[in-house]
Amino acid sequence: MKKILIILGMILLSPIYVKAQKSPVYELYKTKYPNAHAVRLLEERKIDISLKDDEILITQDILEEDLYLDQAATYGSKRSINYSSFFDIESLEASSLLYENGKYNELEVKDFVEKDEMDRSFYDDSKSINFIYPGLQPGAKSKLKYRERIKNPRFLNSFYFADFKPIVKSKVTISVDKDISLKFKEFNTSGVDINFTEKEKRGKNIYTWEANNIDEYNLDSGAPNFRNTFPHIIPIITEYKTEGKNVKLLENVTDLYNWYYSLVKNINTEEADEELKKIVTILTQNKKTDLEKVKAIYYWVQENIKYIAFEYALGGFIPREANDVFNKKYGDCKDNSSILYKMLDIAGLTGNLTWIGTRSIPYKYNDVPTPAVDNHMILTYMDGEDMYFLDATGRYIPIDMPSSFIQGKEALISISEKDFLIKEVPIVDSQRNTIIDSTFIKIEDNVIKGLGNFKLSGYPKIDFFNALEAQKNEKDVKDMYIREFRKGNNKFLVDDFKEINKYHYDKDFIVEYTFNIKDYVNSLEDETFVNLNLRRNLSEFKSKADRKNDKEYRYKSNEKLITVLEIPEDKVVEYIPSNFNISNDLFSCSITYTQQKNRIIYEFNIDQKFILLTLEQQKELNKLIKKVEKNFKEVIILKNKNN
Repeated sequence: MKKILIILGMILLSPIYVKAQKSPVYELYKTKYPNAHAVRLLEERKIDISLKDDEILITQDILEEDLYLDQAATYGSKRSINYSSFFDIESLEASSLLYENGKYNELEVKDFVEKDEMDRSFYDDSKSINFIYPGLQPGAKSKLKYRERIKNPRFLNSFYFADFKPIVKSKVTISVDKDISLKFKEFNTSGVDINFTEKEKRGKNIYTWEANNIDEYNLDSGAPNFRNTFPHIIPIITEYKTEGKNVKLLENVTDLYNWYYSLVKNINTEEADEELKKIVTILTQNKKTDLEKVKAIYYWVQENIKYIAFEYALGGFIPREANDVFNKKYGDCKDNSSILYKMLDIAGLTGNLTWIGTRSIPYKYNDVPTPAVDNHMILTYMDGEDMYFLDATGRYIPIDMPSSFIQGKEALISISEKDFLIKEVPIVDSQRNTIIDSTFIKIEDNVIKGLGNFKLSGYPKIDFFNALEAQKNEKDVKDMYIREFRKGNNKFLVDDFKEINKYHYDKDFIVEYTFNIKDYVNSLEDETFVNLNLRRNLSEFKSKADRKNDKEYRYKSNEKLITVLEIPEDKVVEYIPSNFNISNDLFSCSITYTQQKNRIIYEFNIDQKFILLTLEQQKELNKLIKKVEKNFKEVIILKNKNN
């Protein structure tokens, strides 16, 4: 009987049986934000930073209240709170508030399930507390309250005043002991109405930021990471006073580097594995220069040490021993840098451990000297004045190119216990990242038949190799080539292909192929019309008129398409389109036609000289593309000889 009553109670509380009443607050925000799925009524964080027994203690009390405006409430019912060895959850309360009979009734969450967050093969120390808000439906609210303890003062969280949903009230209060020095960095707050106050109370400095009625933020496809757009602050504990002395924490980059170095200074002190020594000897024995030795070792690590992102506690910051990485044949970015460092050392060469942020992180080291500034480790090799940024987490990356996602980023390079350098990783020029597709075609019975030579270098080649590795069999590879080489129309087919320099790190990748295109040539009476613009897709460079954000690309590139048409013996050229050229500082495009005896040579070239476009630049580029697309419609006209 008791079980029946419990089940009946659960049914009555389910969204199906609750009368669909709507509160005034729902009506208000449904009208104000008709396209929003939910509204955050309150996001409040109270941070207490205290000094006790020469130790900094940090707790965060977090309160979130959400209102659900449509059926997406079902998806919002599942929640989880993450924590790890750096963050403890000390208390947690959650509840749903369902509107009935003119008021909200609260239903507490009773079941909280802890889970280890792991992937298929590897474990890290991240955990989560999972729960479900009961009975959420349009008009319902949820309430979440928890306390988090931050174990390391260097990991003080950022606070965001905006989200992908509207926020009615967003507030953060930081109470800090007077013996602890705090500074704040603001990002993207210009034009946002944030009220800041500062006061002193009971031996503490209290800082408060409050923002009200912040509309939802939407990021267009290809927009830079939300950190570039969302208004937020980063609080930084710079130093604290204990026993009459000032103890530096994160006042500047030197403080951050000193901590980083303390985590890596004792790695790889044991003797290298004998098998690892043999491999280094074999790799370097016939190399004439130090750079050739570095290249051989670097490529070996890319090919033989599998990259797996996993961590445990400070394992997220401390590289594992090179011997362990060698024996397991896998590691994360720090581990790959560790074995690369050790292998260079075995060869009598010096590599420099290097911290760096990917392009998803917009901060510079001098602005944000905290662990929030970076998320990646590589190795830097210095050859005279030349620097090589070696990222062994990837594959097929040549020694003189950084991985694409660290281009333009600052690198913190370890020189010694006290010395370091900050250098900006160069952005690779478009001429290094080339796609050249040369085709030689002729017309047979109104069918285009051709020979192609497809050549890749730089990042496009790396992308192509990674895509090729994912293909399971020869048919998949051929289908991939049909997609990649497609030209003319959807009846394009690759007949045969031959791969040259496949998976080679330094040489261009070449595919020689034969193809045919049916129903592409048009004829009318004694004239034949052929459009030599066989590939006319510039969609990746076009932006929608209503776009709101900058647009980011992974790398600069240069693409060249060459088509050589053999003029049929029974025809003469009646019309060849004019050449076309357009250019600015960011983008250039040209189309040329040249007749040489019985051939017409068409060449189309695009030079993409940017990796980031502002809204104004996108509009300007759209204008250029329209002019290019107009020229795509041009055709050559061949006429029968005897008419």
